[in-house]
Amino acid sequence: MTALRDRVRSVVAADACSGCGLCTLLDRGLEMSEATGYLRPVEAGVPAELDGAATIFDRACPGRRMDAQRPEGAQRHPLLGSYFGMWVASATDEEARFRGSSGGALTALHQWLVSRDVDARIVSATASPAAPSRTVPVTITTKAQALASAGSRYAPVAVAGDPAILEAPTAVTGKPCEVSALRAARLTDDAPLLLSFFCAGTPNQSATEKLVRDLGGPEISEVTSLRYRGDGWPGRFVAAFDGGEVSTDYENSWGSTLGPATQWRCKICPDGIGESADVVAADSWETDERGYPVFDEGAGQSALIARTPRGLAAVLAAEEAGFLQLRPLDPPALVSAQPLQASRRTFLFARLLGSRLAGRPAPRYRGYGLLRLTLSAPRTAVRTARGTFRRVRTALKAGR
Repeated sequence: MTALRDRVRSVVAADACSGCGLCTLLDRGLEMSEATGYLRPVEAGVPAELDGAATIFDRACPGRRMDAQRPEGAQRHPLLGSYFGMWVASATDEEARFRGSSGGALTALHQWLVSRDVDARIVSATASPAAPSRTVPVTITTKAQALASAGSRYAPVAVAGDPAILEAPTAVTGKPCEVSALRAARLTDDAPLLLSFFCAGTPNQSATEKLVRDLGGPEISEVTSLRYRGDGWPGRFVAAFDGGEVSTDYENSWGSTLGPATQWRCKICPDGIGESADVVAADSWETDERGYPVFDEGAGQSALIARTPRGLAAVLAAEEAGFLQLRPLDPPALVSAQPLQASRRTFLFARLLGSRLAGRPAPRYRGYGLLRLTLSAPRTAVRTARGTFRRVRTALKAGR
């Protein structure tokens, strides 16, 4: 047992693993397994570690710690983090906008990157060609590949474990936990541009299979293509197979099946808003009179946040090159459009406290201002802590 593997085992045992895959780059004798429906590292061979692997793991594994990024000169919002610019954005290319999960902003940035540099390589995620219900890392080098990879994938994938990361790609697009791990790990001298998106968590792979079955679809092995969103905004869940397809709207697919199946680590994440990224995208929902997002189909629009000077330069250059159209976005408007993220962040300290008191430790989070946020609504915070305590105690007694 090496020091690194001992640390990896402790993170998995504490149910603190996010499935990002970073540890498999630090030790090539580890690989990610989907045996539980979530991705977890398993020992597949003898240790083959990078120099200083355990030290890198200690500072970078999202299951051990996450630190809020606070670049000098940035503005900071208590719920939205640090930023240099915030916009409502959409791809100028109508196909990219239509195919994307919201306004196609990340797809537009991918297309701009590969258009300006013939050697550009972007590590991202897409549907597996061999098994379309599953999600795998992909390296994008052309505009066509960027378009083919457009759209959200609500399923496990370990982008931060793709060996292409070690080859100094131009950019990486991943979940917030993945970009946090890569920023902290500093695995290459030439750091990639880090792109991310607001994330509500990673559902169990079985949730996708259940959704297909519940909609009257065939065995998952017979599915020939699967789209979670896109082809409109917010778009529909569509699973196609020989002879037909099954589909449902976003509110039903995420709200009824996928969302409830997210892993525990995601429920205690301080950074569903991608604070470690250079640029992060989100849905810029319209809201009703109660303040809830409206999921009526419409022309897609993204919220886009530049979190670093490098990210700001990239967004403005993509606009100048004609790939993005932008208009300013006020932080309160984005907060109201993202009530789940706002609520989760506000009461996360209370949830973490309830979890710790029940006997389940959590990673160390620094710089997010979680205590101050929770104290802003003490009664709700107490209810949240009590509820988390009861749920965690029940889960631990059941051996989960």
